[in-house]
Amino acid sequence: MDDEFKRRIEQLENRVALLERNLELIAAGQRRTSLRSLWRRPPIWTFEQYPPRLLNQKAFRAAPAVPANASRIAVVTPSYNHVQYLGATIESIVSQNYPNLFYHVQDGASIDGTLDLLKSLGDGISWTSAPDQGQSSAINLGFAGADCEIMAYLNSDDMLLPGTLAYVADYFMSHPDSDVVYGHRVFVDRDGLDVGRAVLPPHDGKALQYADYIPQETMFWRKRVWDRIGPIDESFHYAMDWDFILRAQAAGFKFVRLPRFLACFRIHDAQKTASTYAVGVREMGILRRRVLGFDPTQMQIRRAIAPYLAKQLAYHYAYKLRLLRY
Repeated sequence: MDDEFKRRIEQLENRVALLERNLELIAAGQRRTSLRSLWRRPPIWTFEQYPPRLLNQKAFRAAPAVPANASRIAVVTPSYNHVQYLGATIESIVSQNYPNLFYHVQDGASIDGTLDLLKSLGDGISWTSAPDQGQSSAINLGFAGADCEIMAYLNSDDMLLPGTLAYVADYFMSHPDSDVVYGHRVFVDRDGLDVGRAVLPPHDGKALQYADYIPQETMFWRKRVWDRIGPIDESFHYAMDWDFILRAQAAGFKFVRLPRFLACFRIHDAQKTASTYAVGVREMGILRRRVLGFDPTQMQIRRAIAPYLAKQLAYHYAYKLRLLRY
């Protein structure tokens, strides 16, 4: 990213800061009930925001050139019976042609044709198909012994956007004090059609203690984070990423929200986010009690994250009105 582009982004984000002071202006011409509806279900967690449309991947900014000494990136995909989406996930990674990549699919002995897909790829990627103890276990198995400087995992129904690996590597190289990065996300439906966007404001450590707003599929971290706080906690089956994030934040590692769309989060009926929500509620309660020292009520959670959601709403409309471009 050149200096002029950085300056332009800073200017635009300063304009957004002004918009945050008066959200009524952003919603001008809309009914008051509409604003209340947005507050109850903010865009960051509203998946289907408009009718499905083709995802124009060329509309996203080109990635920087990859230097000869590019950082070694390790990406793991945990998978189980997701053959209908896994091919697109794999393609989104290998098509980036990142020169210093370790990519591994850790499959939990799927019975839906996944093994045939993986075999058809030949030596194109690393993969294993064997029983495991769930998603957290698969991620840890996939990273075992990985020689890398940067790490990430991408679920078997999500996709990276073009240029993400080069962009992340370039950012880490030019910002040695940054430890964990993430970016904006695109929501896609089961057919891979674009149905929504989540444009995030800068990182807010306080709000993160009450709610996990970081799009996991966009998150990358330095291996020194993993080495210090340990691997994914396999006692978590839903909120394992939030647990990892909170442990990294508690250890003092620096988080940065990058000004770029990095990945696509797929919405479909069988996704874990929907099917195991009861487990998620329990695990999120455990994490809040651990971090906060008490069990907050829903009202306390809403109040704590309200400033962050107000900023997110401002960024959402600034992007929608083309005041911000990513």
